[in-house]
Amino acid sequence: MRTTPPSRTRQGRLARLLTALAALIGLAVLGALCPAAALAQSPGTRAATGLHISDGRLLEANGNDFVMRGVNHAHTWYPGETQSLADIKALGANSVRVVLSDGHRWSENGPADVANVVAQCKANRLICVLEVHDTTGYGEDAAAGTLDHAADYWIGLKDVLAGEEDYVIVNIGNEPWGNTDPAGWTEPTVAAVKKLRGAGFQHTIMVDAPNWGQDWQGVMRADARTVFDADPTGNLIFSIHMYSVYDTAQEITDYLNAYVDAGLPILIGEFGGPADQWGDPDEDTMMATAEQLDLGYLAWSWSGNTDPVLDLALDFDPSRLSSWGERIFHGADGIAQTSKEATVFGGGAPDDTEAPSAPGKPTVTAVTDTSVTLGWSASTDNTRVTGYDVVRVGDGAETPAATSTTDSVTVSGLTADTAYTFAVYARDAAGNRSARSATVDVTTRDGGGTPGTTCAVTYRVVGEWPGGFQGEIAVRNTGTAPLTPWTLAFTFPDGQTVTNMWGGTATQTGGAVSVTPASYTATVPAGGTVTLGFTAAKGAANTAPAAFSVNGTACA
Repeated sequence: MRTTPPSRTRQGRLARLLTALAALIGLAVLGALCPAAALAQSPGTRAATGLHISDGRLLEANGNDFVMRGVNHAHTWYPGETQSLADIKALGANSVRVVLSDGHRWSENGPADVANVVAQCKANRLICVLEVHDTTGYGEDAAAGTLDHAADYWIGLKDVLAGEEDYVIVNIGNEPWGNTDPAGWTEPTVAAVKKLRGAGFQHTIMVDAPNWGQDWQGVMRADARTVFDADPTGNLIFSIHMYSVYDTAQEITDYLNAYVDAGLPILIGEFGGPADQWGDPDEDTMMATAEQLDLGYLAWSWSGNTDPVLDLALDFDPSRLSSWGERIFHGADGIAQTSKEATVFGGGAPDDTEAPSAPGKPTVTAVTDTSVTLGWSASTDNTRVTGYDVVRVGDGAETPAATSTTDSVTVSGLTADTAYTFAVYARDAAGNRSARSATVDVTTRDGGGTPGTTCAVTYRVVGEWPGGFQGEIAVRNTGTAPLTPWTLAFTFPDGQTVTNMWGGTATQTGGAVSVTPASYTATVPAGGTVTLGFTAAKGAANTAPAAFSVNGTACA
C-alpha cells in the first residue's frame, strides 16, 4: 500500500513505467482490485475532448490534473437557489455536484433548467457534476428509479450537454442500489455506461457505489475493473459516499488506496462529518487522505437538508456557516486551503497584483420585510472582475451578506422593520480585492402579519408516489427573541397520515397533527428557521394544510 503517493506530475510517468515493465517481464503490477484482474490493461489514451481520465487521474483537456474540491447542492428541491453557486464559489470551491431529477420520483429538471445550471456553473467558474437523484436506494426503496431510466434522461439532454465536456461530468444516478442484493449493481451500471457511450456521449461519466453509495459489502471495489473496462473510452470515474460506515482511519485509507494502487480513478462524491444514529464518520481522515492521494471530494451538502446538521450554510446564507461548513471550507485540508480552479477558466496572471476599482455606491431597488435588492455600477480591472462581495456594516465591523457575479444581488434572511447598512467589494481572477464602495442605508419593511404573530411556516411536497409522499415544513421565527420551547400544530384535510418524521416528533389524532422538536431543533433563534422532514401515507388527494400554529398562535 502506498504511504507517500507520487506527485501529480510524476504519477502518470510512474504508472506508464510500471505497465511497460509488467508487459516485459510478464508479472502483475500493483494494480488490481482482485487477483484475476491484475493483468487487465486500461484502454489506450484517446483524443481528449474535455475532462477525461488518464492513468487513473482526472485531467483537463490540456492534460492538467484536476482535483475536485467542492460541495453538493440540492437544486431539484430548491430551484430558486441558483445564487448558491456564486456563494459556493466565493468560499473557494472549484466544483459543485448538482442534484437533478429525471421525473421518476420528483419533478423533472428539463433541458432549459439544466442548460441554465450549466451556464451558472460556468459563469461562476465551477466544474459541474450533474447527477440524477431518483435512483437512490433502488432495490430497497420501492420509490427509486432505475439506472436505465436515468440514462434515457441524459440522452434526452444530449443537445444541452454536447460541447460541454470541458465543464460537465455526468453522474448517471445517485446511490443507485440499496442494501438488498448489492451484487445486482454491476450489470445495470455497465449497461447504463454502454447506453450513454452508444448515444455518443464523450463526457467523463461518474458512477456511484451500491449500499446507498457506501459500498460496505465491497461490490464496487471488487467489480470496479469490470465496469471500467466496459467503457470503450476509458473515461469513467468511481464515486464512493462516506458516512458513518467510514468511522475509522483504516477503513478509509484501505478503501481509497485500493483504487489508487490499481490505477483506477475515484473520488469521495459525498461525505458527512456530524455524528448520526448510525455512527460518527471520520471526516478528518477522509479529507487528509484525499489531499495526500490527490483525490477529489464533494461534501454533503450546501443547505436545505431535512436533517439540518448536514447543512454547510444555514438557510442558504453564506455568512452563516454551520460548524460543519466551517470545517469543510476553512478547516485543515479544507476547500479554502486546497482548492485550485480549473485552468479551462483561464485565471489572472501569476504576477497580477492590481486590484479592481471600487464599485459604485449601492442603490436600493426593492425592499421586503426580509430582503433587500441592491445594484451598483460595475468595477473595472486590468484583467477581469470575477465577482462582488456584499457586506453588512455596523459597529465598526463587517459581516458577509451575499456574493454576486453581476452588478446586483438580493440579500435575504433579514429581520422585518430593521435598519441595515451595506457596502460592496469587487474581486478579480487573481484574488485581488478592491477598496470598499460607499455605504447605503436601508430599513426593511414591517412584516405586516397578524398582530401577535411571531412565526411563519412554509409547507411543500418534496416528492410523491402511489400511496405516499415526502414533505417538508420550515418554521421561521419572525419575532425578536428565541423561540423555545415550541409545538407546531396543523391539520391534514385529506386523511394523510405521518409515518416518519425527522427534526421533530409527530403525534396525530385523525387529521390533527402536533409536532414537538428534536434536540437540535428545540430553539429557533430570532430571524432563524428550522426545517422538519417527513414521509406520510395518502389517498388520491393530497391537499396541503390550510393553517399552522406555534404554541397556539397562528403563523403567517
